[in-house]
Amino acid sequence: MSDPGSDAELHARQASSFGDQAGAYARHRPDYPLAALEWGMSGANRPVREVLDLAAGTGKLTAGLAGLGRSVTAVEPDADMLAELSRRLPDVPALLGKAEDIPLPDASVDAVFVGQALHWFDLAPAFAQIRRVLRPGGAVVALWNHDDESVPWVLEFARIIRTGISRYLAGTEQTLRADGFGPFEQERFAHQHRRSIDSLLATVSTHSHLLVASEPDRDRTLARAREYLESVPETGTGEFDYPLVTTVMRARRG
Repeated sequence: MSDPGSDAELHARQASSFGDQAGAYARHRPDYPLAALEWGMSGANRPVREVLDLAAGTGKLTAGLAGLGRSVTAVEPDADMLAELSRRLPDVPALLGKAEDIPLPDASVDAVFVGQALHWFDLAPAFAQIRRVLRPGGAVVALWNHDDESVPWVLEFARIIRTGISRYLAGTEQTLRADGFGPFEQERFAHQHRRSIDSLLATVSTHSHLLVASEPDRDRTLARAREYLESVPETGTGEFDYPLVTTVMRARRG
């Protein structure tokens, strides 16, 4: 594979790689367990009624929050992703904007949720903006869905789909600190995603490390992954529940 360039260049390419795949992202990415959303909201010491879904993508997290009866505003920097969100969730206010310049008034929400995106942010200015839009005692909540690599066949599948640039995504789960917030707490929740071989490969094809990989690398990786899945009893025929773990980190605004 050709040299992917510097860490900063690769990070920028990956962060901007999703828009062209907005429809596929919406169809194939997993949602988040409701218990994880409720745990995140319980980190606030005020009633959580108005919520910001920051870097909302196509609305996977937005839909879950709205389903819990919260008033949700979605903010997303990619116009194609935002259009897909509005098509799927027409009643949700949806604004074009980024974490480092959130287009909401001061002290306007009780919680800020970030699904599968905090690692793309410039953290210091993003947390300053998150603190600005949160009411006192509100919570910031970050979530990531991961393969459950405690399951042997999932561990091997995850190894196969890593490309030569996957190493640049290491460290998503970091020890977070942010000015104006209390300490971050972390919890994990078992989750699953109903898939077939075709739909699981479609899901991993929306991951940034494959979106920015060269076409030959991507094709070889997906071919090896298909061959492996066809050999595994749990996945060889029909649909199956793909095991996930959802990691949640929350902190309270002072």
